[in-house]
Parts: sequence; structure tokens; C-alpha cells
Amino acid sequence: MGIFDMFKKKKPQKKGILSPTNGTLLEITEVPDEVFSNKIMGDGFAIKSSDGMILSPVDGTVEMVFDTKHAIGLKTEVGLEILIHLGIDTVNLKGEGFEVFVNEGDSVTAGDKLIKMDVDFIQKNAKSDISPVIFTNLEENQTIKVIAGNVEAKEMNRIEIVK
Repeated sequence: MGIFDMFKKKKPQKKGILSPTNGTLLEITEVPDEVFSNKIMGDGFAIKSSDGMILSPVDGTVEMVFDTKHAIGLKTEVGLEILIHLGIDTVNLKGEGFEVFVNEGDSVTAGDKLIKMDVDFIQKNAKSDISPVIFTNLEENQTIKVIAGNVEAKEMNRIEIVK
């Protein structure tokens, strides 16, 4: 650290997991797909977006954006991996109904725009618009605690990793 670094304002580190959308926060067990609801890929939560705007729930790096735009993978600085899967059976839409705002390798801050999904289109053309958010590499003793119900984008203290 240089002598003048002490005078620079540090960006406050956001703690916790932000709600990634306006809408409804759900338990992962409510996802209408057994791979997600049975936590085969990992524990997490689900969202039913009212406006389709999906924000990053954490600070991190975009590890992957699926070609079909229906899913995005994030990784935090401490190595936590998160998969955001927009809707159920949306891979079959081949990217239609999604607008992606980030690229693989981009750094994101909690609250940054990731993807906009056309909720009406998804409801008409996919199995469900409920979107699982999966933590794919939690430690064995960790689980996700959710305070379900209506939620606003960027809302804190609704999603927590517990041991």
C-alpha cells in the first residue's frame, strides 16, 4: 500500500446475497423441476420475476453465459459458484425471450443487470417462468435459508447461507 492509498475511498464491500429481481422469492423445493427441487445440482432458492429484470445477487465474475441465454454462471471472490437458470425448459427457446447485458469474464457488483427475460413470452412458451438460483459448490454442512414472499430487487436479508 502506497502512502497516498490511505486517502483513497474504499468501495464498501457488500455482504450477503441480494434479491436478484422484483417479484416473489420462493423455496427451491417449489421449482417445478425435480433436478432443482430435489437439490440435485445444489441448494438454492427460486424467483418468480414480475418484471423480468435479473440482477446479480453477489459481487463476482461472470463465469459463463449459455449460448441459449437461459442461464448464467457467477463466481464470487471467495469461490462460491452460482447458477441462475431462467425459467424451466427454456433451453428449448434457443435464446428467444432473453436479452443478456454481460459477457463471460465480466466483473459484476451485486445489483448489476445480468439478463432481461420477457416474462409473458416465457409463460406462454416454456414449462414455467420460475427461475432457480443454485449454489453449486456449497460445503456439505451449508444450506440456504430463505424468507419467502414478495420481494424487491436488491433487497437484503432474505437469502442467507447457513451452517
